[in-house]
Formats: sequence, structure tokens, C-alpha cells
Amino acid sequence: MSTEQHPPDPSARGRESHGRLDGPRLDRTAGRTAAGSWNGAPTHASAADHVLPGPVTDAPGPPRGRTGAPTHRRPSFGGTTVSVVIPCHGQAHFLPEAIVSALNQTGGDVELIVVDDGLADETAHVVSSFPSARLLRQPRMGLSMARNAGLAEATGEFIAFLDADDRLRPGAIRAGLDAFRHRPHAAFVTGHFTFIDENGVAQLTPPQKPLTGDPYLAFLRENVVPMHATVLFRRAALAAVDGFDGTLAACEDYDVYLRIAREAAVHQHDAVIAEYRRHESNMSKDPSFMLREALKVLDRQRPHVAGDPARLRSLGEGRVTWTRYYLGQMRDDVGRMRDGRERRLVSTCLAAASICARVTKRVTGSLRARRDVLLRPGVGRVHLGHLRRTTPISTSFGYDRGRPVDRYYIESFLQRHASDIRGRVLEVGDATYTYRYGRDRVTRADVLHVNGGNPLATFVGALESGAGLPSASFDCVILTQTLHLIFDIRSALETVARILKPGGVLLATVPGISQVDPGEWGTTWSWALTPHAVQRLVDETLPGSDAVVSSHGNVLTSVAFLHGLADQELTAAELELHDPSYPMVSTARVVKGRGAP
Repeated sequence: MSTEQHPPDPSARGRESHGRLDGPRLDRTAGRTAAGSWNGAPTHASAADHVLPGPVTDAPGPPRGRTGAPTHRRPSFGGTTVSVVIPCHGQAHFLPEAIVSALNQTGGDVELIVVDDGLADETAHVVSSFPSARLLRQPRMGLSMARNAGLAEATGEFIAFLDADDRLRPGAIRAGLDAFRHRPHAAFVTGHFTFIDENGVAQLTPPQKPLTGDPYLAFLRENVVPMHATVLFRRAALAAVDGFDGTLAACEDYDVYLRIAREAAVHQHDAVIAEYRRHESNMSKDPSFMLREALKVLDRQRPHVAGDPARLRSLGEGRVTWTRYYLGQMRDDVGRMRDGRERRLVSTCLAAASICARVTKRVTGSLRARRDVLLRPGVGRVHLGHLRRTTPISTSFGYDRGRPVDRYYIESFLQRHASDIRGRVLEVGDATYTYRYGRDRVTRADVLHVNGGNPLATFVGALESGAGLPSASFDCVILTQTLHLIFDIRSALETVARILKPGGVLLATVPGISQVDPGEWGTTWSWALTPHAVQRLVDETLPGSDAVVSSHGNVLTSVAFLHGLADQELTAAELELHDPSYPMVSTARVVKGRGAP
């Protein structure tokens, strides 16, 4: 089961298979019918898999004192199928409550899979008392592999993982599906949890850790999902990253969140949907082991943060957060030692380790700052060369030298999201990008132009008025370097919100650091926008939409662009280093909510 503020039980160790979804061979046991016969093997069973025969002798029901008589069948609501996977190792006495909490859900058809992770206890007998539950058996492989076994067998469009000693609250699945309806492009959604004691009595509800801004940066800084049962995954999204990493000894859920958030949208809602049970066997952890595993998971992200100051900064903050947290736990453990001399010795060592961590952080930062100072030329020693001029090298943004630097970021953004350019597409000015990146996915290309002199225009008029543009008609709207030319940006974005279909995508780019066009557009050039401004505009004009806003550029690329240099005059490494202090171009991918008008 997941711990309160850190990754799950260190006893969940991966074994030598190093696999994820392929996993070990399993015994697959379907739930029995009321007559006591087995109702068949699941769909993925092969000849190599051992399917337990039936009929079998009636197994005893759940232990007395637990929740109600085990007469539950798989609930059917004629809606979306949600798979709930419950790994179980040594928690059979809590398992009936977990099963009942899953089967009592509303809002979708629940497919319940219990994975017996190789312990000779009462798990099979408990599961046999619930006709709609399915049992998978595997040799002891650890929590990651047990979850992957359930993932491989699941057939639901969505999937949740519930530890055997925890419970889902009524309405948990419905809350997750409602969140997906508002955020249809999210890979997973997560809610909140409360604590219960060993007997299931409610305790306190901790403050929810906010998931704001870029979710990948948030997860680099800390694990903002303390309890795994609060997460509802889109099953295809979890399978696309190969599920949980069985080679990790712990923190496998944190690893999955990082890998998904790096590439996809995630969403947080505030409904309390799960109950985390505190009891003796899950309260004792090895803090030094957990710290090593948490830092190992973070260090795996280094190739993906290199060259990005915001990501590097967030990763560094995460290392400090984990270190402080587990050093605090170590101090608590020391406080419980009985031997006074041993306690004083370990306390001294921990204090030294804490001081070393703080000093290392400060020294590292100081060395970086010192290095930057040493590499700076002194006053009067800067060689400006060709840049010592008061006019730009090119007054046409660099088109006369090649591709302008801003177009490198704009076209890279469109290339990354080419799959969004599909169906009926509206672009401003011409349909160049529609056809270049949409290709045969485009069924109709429309062009909006402010005046009737453009023979390519299928709509003539101002975007801020939206006159003549049909509502809920476009699968994609492409607005590259357009919004800054419109003084009433809010009205323009409100038009976009109106004309997009539910689930339709806006792909927009705006300038942040730029020369003003000396030609025809100079008289209407009204704005230079930061990512914060873009995010706020989108939030206000397209509420309920999924929006990912990013900035691109650094001081070098900004200077090059201001002078009208072309992108080929810079190296790939120079172009790809993004410094949020120099937002040369901001990009926004906005998916209109399916429930929006």
C-alpha cells in the first residue's frame, strides 16, 4: 500500500524477470457462479497457462466481523467498463473490505481482478466468496509485477489499483469518470484520500497536495499523489509506457507518474475517493532504503531534463525534498532507540548528514554561480563583433537568410502535435500548415482572412467578432503568430471556443520577445505575451479545457532573432535550451472540454 507522503511498501521488490507487462505465468481463476462451478477462464488465457478446474469445494466466506455477507456480483450500469486491480500479499484479512468497496461503485461497469502475489494465505478463499471477482495467481514477484499482471488481464477502458488493506469510497469511480469527461485527453486523473485506522474507523483527512502548472515539473519536485488508489488511469495510456517497472524495489508508482506526466496531460480533482488504512505492518519502513529508491527514480529523469533550466531546477528541488523527508523519518526512528549512547551516536551522524546535504546544495549553487562569473568577460572586454550595430542584420525576421528562429519553435510545436490537425481545420491567412502537418487526416481546410483580397479565404472577417464562422464546426484551429495582432484577444479566443467542436484542438503560438513587423502588420501589432498571460487568457475564455502552455527560447536565440538571423546559424543545442526568463515564443495546445457548448 502506498505510504502517506512517499512511495509504496519497500517489501514490494521486483525480481529477476525485469519485465513489466509480460510478467510471470499465472494461475487464472474466474469467480464461481452461485451453483459453485467456475465460470470460465479469462479471455487472455493461453495453452501454456494453468486454469484452475471446477467445480471445487465450497470455500469459507470472509472472516467474521468484516463487512456484510459476500453476495455481491459485478455491478452493471450499461456504461464504461472500469477495471479495478487488487494485489494481495499477506493482507487477506483486510481483502473483503477492499473487494466490497470496489463492487459497490457506481458510474461504470466494474471488472474486479485480485492478484494473489504468492503467499499461502486465505486470499483464494476470500475471492471465491465473490462470484464476480476474478483471481490471478503468481509466484511472489512484488507489487509492480502483481499490478502488471492485473493490467495485462484487464479489459476496461480505465483502470484503478487498490491495495488489499485500503478501501474505495462510494462514488470513487464516478468521480474519476466525471473528471475524464471534463479532461478527455488526460492520461490519468487523481483525487484525494482520508485515513482510517486498523478497524476501519475514520481519522483525519490531510491537506491535498496541489497539482498546478506543468504536471511533470510538479512530480519532479515531489510525489503529489501520496495514495495510489486515488488514481484512475486510462488503460491504454498506462500500457503505452509498459506499466510499472518490475526492476524497481519501491517507488514504482512515482516512476509511472513521472513517465506519463512527461509526455501527457494529467488532471487533479478534489473529491475524497479512497481510504488509507494505518496499521502496524504498513507503518514501519526503512527510510534509508526508501530514500535510495526515490532518488534512483528521480535520477532516471536526468536525460529528459538536460538543457531545460526549469526541469533541472525542479529535479534538484525534488532531491532536496526527498532527502529532508527521509532524514526526518530517520530522526524519528532514532528517538525510539532505547540505548542512550547508540541514540546519541546515530543522532550525531544524522545531523552531520543533514548539514552535508544543505552545505552540498549551497556549495554546488555557489560553484555554479562562481563558474558563471568566471566565464563572463570583464567590463570593456565583450567582443560584440557583427552585433555592434544599432540596426538589425535583417529587417525581415531572417526570411532573407533562411528560416527565422521563431519558426523553428513554431514548426517544431506543430510537428509534435500533427495528429491534432485532422478533420475540418481552420487556419488564418492560408492553409500552409494545415496541409503540411495534417496531410490526409484533413477532410476540409478553411482559411480565415481579415479582408476579401485573399483568394484562398473561405471566410472573410475579424476573428474577434467571429461573424460568419459556424459554431461547433472545427476539429482544429491553427493560430500561429496571430493573436498579438488582435487588440481584443479575449473576444478572439471566445470565438475560437465557440467554433471548436467539443474535443477540438486549438494550436496557437504568440511572440514574447520579437521585433515589431516594419511592414503591413506593424500598425496592428498590439501585444507581446508571456506564458502566464497566455494561460490566464485560455483559462478565462475556454474554461474546462485541457491547456498546455510552454515557452521556448533563451537569451542567445532571442538576440539572434532580434537581429534577424536564421535558425541554421545556431546549433541544435543552442536552440533546444529553454530558459523561462526569455520566452521568445509561447505555444498553447488547448483541447476544448467535451461538455463545453
